Amino acid sequence: MGAYVSYGTGHHAASWRHPASDTTATRNLGHYAEVTRLAEQHLYDTLFLSDAPAVFNDDRAGFGGRVTFFEPLTLMSALAVLSRHIGLVATSSTTYKEPYNLAREYASLDIISGGRAAWNAVTTSKTAAAGNLGLASHPAHADRYRRAEEFIDVVRGLWDTWEDDAFPADKADGRFYDPAKRHRLRHQGRFFSLDAELNVSRPPQGYPVIVQAGSSETGRELAARTAEMVFTAQPDLGSAVAFAEDLDRRAARHPRLNPGVIILPGLTVYAGKTERQAQEQVDELRSLIRPEFGLSMLSDLVGGFDLSSCDIEGPLPQLPPSNANTSRRALIEHLAYGEGLNVRQLYERMTTSRGHMTLVGSYDAVTEEMVRWFESGAADGFNMMPPLLPESLSDFSENILPRLRHRGVFKQRYKPGTLREKLGLRRPENQFATFSAHHEMEGEYHHA
Repeated sequence: MGAYVSYGTGHHAASWRHPASDTTATRNLGHYAEVTRLAEQHLYDTLFLSDAPAVFNDDRAGFGGRVTFFEPLTLMSALAVLSRHIGLVATSSTTYKEPYNLAREYASLDIISGGRAAWNAVTTSKTAAAGNLGLASHPAHADRYRRAEEFIDVVRGLWDTWEDDAFPADKADGRFYDPAKRHRLRHQGRFFSLDAELNVSRPPQGYPVIVQAGSSETGRELAARTAEMVFTAQPDLGSAVAFAEDLDRRAARHPRLNPGVIILPGLTVYAGKTERQAQEQVDELRSLIRPEFGLSMLSDLVGGFDLSSCDIEGPLPQLPPSNANTSRRALIEHLAYGEGLNVRQLYERMTTSRGHMTLVGSYDAVTEEMVRWFESGAADGFNMMPPLLPESLSDFSENILPRLRHRGVFKQRYKPGTLREKLGLRRPENQFATFSAHHEMEGEYHHA
């Protein structure tokens, strides 16, 4: 169970207007400390922070509350010292970062947290990021994923610069480290050329857990080869089962340390003692959406095309091709052209959960549906997207998690150890040490 808590006041785009919300949440460390304590108290496996190196362009008229937020690695480093067990999933872009800097950052977070770091590797769908980072244009979707493939390989090589026991620090002998356990990464590829050694010791987990969040064709293939956990938007059980089966087939074609991929669909829950109480929560937040903001947010999600002149009670017009988020765009088009939602219904759906599964009902009904997804193989768990923070997270934790525990599908306590150990994931060996040992046995020694 993950707690996806990026947006301060909650995942509903109008949550900042709710009477209970703290409008300073996106810049308030105390707020995030409270949310982290709440999540760890209720045994969530991970705390999840998304990111993009750009202002969210879902609003330019002053209505949107998500225009600023913490840089996730900085925030996670602070939360690491306020927590003991929960995994810390931070998002970083393979398009707008360099492998060396990223490898240092996540190795440091893993050390600070005692082995609880995870990297959500994304290629960035926000076209505005290009201007922020000095690029003439946002790279094409296919090029972003080709760079990501190579990027992840390079980062894993950098994490293996030092072997786990490279630092004897023998005060009597005067030798701090063993030179034979220091390895240089020499890499020549299409996107990167490195002759590099990382100046951070090997992470406690070997590699921080690698998460991937793309659901496009190329995103699935990248996840099948590199990811240990996948966060995905699947609005219904049928599509979720098909996604899980497809990812399993793809993963089976690649050599992997951990054969299976942990799949966590995003889930937004509105629940109460009765379905009516749950629906009242939806209606209350929906009433806070200004149509101008709904149209602006929908415009951003379909690739930055201006929909402000659309009749909100009319159909979504046919859209030109986009170089932004292809999987989310496809989901919106399915809802518009396949299910017949008009523009207002689309932005109401998107402001509620941005296309992720949404459950509205009694505590018992929500529990049953979550169990059904789990038992059908659609999900190994869920990345919870509370519509209102911290209220929705607290309500879900106090009323639904005990029901899931009673059904035998949620844990009673944390397992000891690192995030990998808690999730049942194997720890990777140092690739250079393994290579060296193999050649020493053959009477050779190659120092990579």
